[in-house]
Amino acid sequence: MSTPTTDVLIIGGGVAGLTLALDIADKLSVTLVNPAHNDKGASRWAQGGIAAVLSPEDNLEAHVRDTLVAGDGLCDEQAVRFTVTHGPAAIQWLIDRGVYFTPDPAPDACYPYHLTREGGHNARRIIHADDATGRAVVDTLQDKVAAHANITLRRDITILGLLQNSHGHCTGAYGVDTERQRQTLTATYTTLATGGASGLYRYTTTPTPGSGEGMMMAAELGARLMNLEFQQFHPTSLYDPDGPAFLISEAVRGEGGYLLNEAGERFMPAIDPRAELAPRDVVARAIDAQIQQGTQGHVWLDIRHLGEKAIHHHFPTILAHCASRGVDITQQPIPVVPAAHYSCGGIATDHQGATGIPGLYAVGEAACTGLHGANRMASNSLLECLVYARSCASALREQHLNEWHTPPITPLPPSARLLSVEEQDLLAQWRHELRTTMSQQVSIVRSNSGLAAAHEQLALLDKRLERLGAGQFQPEYMQLRQTIRLAQLTVIAASKRHESRGLHYSMDWPSHLPAPAVSCLTLADLMPGTVV
Repeated sequence: MSTPTTDVLIIGGGVAGLTLALDIADKLSVTLVNPAHNDKGASRWAQGGIAAVLSPEDNLEAHVRDTLVAGDGLCDEQAVRFTVTHGPAAIQWLIDRGVYFTPDPAPDACYPYHLTREGGHNARRIIHADDATGRAVVDTLQDKVAAHANITLRRDITILGLLQNSHGHCTGAYGVDTERQRQTLTATYTTLATGGASGLYRYTTTPTPGSGEGMMMAAELGARLMNLEFQQFHPTSLYDPDGPAFLISEAVRGEGGYLLNEAGERFMPAIDPRAELAPRDVVARAIDAQIQQGTQGHVWLDIRHLGEKAIHHHFPTILAHCASRGVDITQQPIPVVPAAHYSCGGIATDHQGATGIPGLYAVGEAACTGLHGANRMASNSLLECLVYARSCASALREQHLNEWHTPPITPLPPSARLLSVEEQDLLAQWRHELRTTMSQQVSIVRSNSGLAAAHEQLALLDKRLERLGAGQFQPEYMQLRQTIRLAQLTVIAASKRHESRGLHYSMDWPSHLPAPAVSCLTLADLMPGTVV
């Protein structure tokens, strides 16, 4: 029996991974893998804030109720209550570590920090750092991680898969370094904090979105994937076909922004009594319908009526970024479109992040805790990262594996070969085809025929990729294979849901089923003969 190289291996350096590392490193040795090119992950781009009951004018039951309503009958109520109850302590944990949140300037404020309101919330409970909350949290936690003597930060490795011993325990991970040499990291506990799967789609709110590779790594070891069909599209991403993705925070509507159609008229009040503050699935479908009826390819988000002073105060990052793209939001409305934003589904876990595979945990967007149900409510995501990372840390501190076996020798060559120019072009083309297929057939509005077409197109891509790289240890090939497989499982999950619920809207099944049920798939569901 050998000794693992680290107690806890964390794969991913967003809010969930950083929180877990810091909350456990005083007791256990930690190796955190976050390649340098992943620094612009989803956490850093979170603008709006973190939802928690902080004001004396708010209460836990109200947050629970709002979350359950947004989740459209599919939330795990225990998970909702667990998250909401532990929310205030998670926020205090951040404050204690030096995260600077925007103060409330009102002399008679009932809470020292400014709280805003976003879609689905019936109270002001979103604490934020101006309009760049994710960046403020990530930067602060990264500094703490870098300074901690018990945390080893690996920026030079890209993880490609997980290790498993003969007893079924996850015993670490393998990947390649910047020189394309194989690296193996063994650990007593391994935690995936690899983010979501918005990269399955062509238009996203994150410049470098994940494509669910971590989810498939877990599935390859036998973990269950839950609710993959519920992909959230943020209603308002900056419309610029030639530029990079940029999210226009929900807080813009929370502070009074109006959505306008081509004729310059508000359309949300006629669709939902909550108007622009309806849950995201409602707003995204309404915008999509307006785009389909119009000719300009987008709608408008107007905050000019708030005044320049309020816009400069609340939205300095959005103001500056839009100005750099030629849009002065104090003088003109913002062109916006829905874009893939958040994966409500993922690796099925319990309240401590356990996946069912001994030694393997998952936190953050890679996991599916049951909190979000069929539709995530605004700013509950960073809250989930914090609460479940801290819960996972607490569980790992209390656990002791009776034995640790050397992982099997992974039958891989010592290094990965370079792709030819032709192979690089083919992989880029196939990834583009995958994202186009998902955007056209498995997007905001779905149909049986569209899902069937997606199933056929993805199967064809999988066969092409298999012919190109069968048996090869090649990172780009392996990652695309994982992405295709997750897309296929997403299509299967959507095809099996014979209803419309939350983020999954089917033209062929427009009604709710009377008894909602979660979807649950494993790698075995990709075997030949699977019915779609």
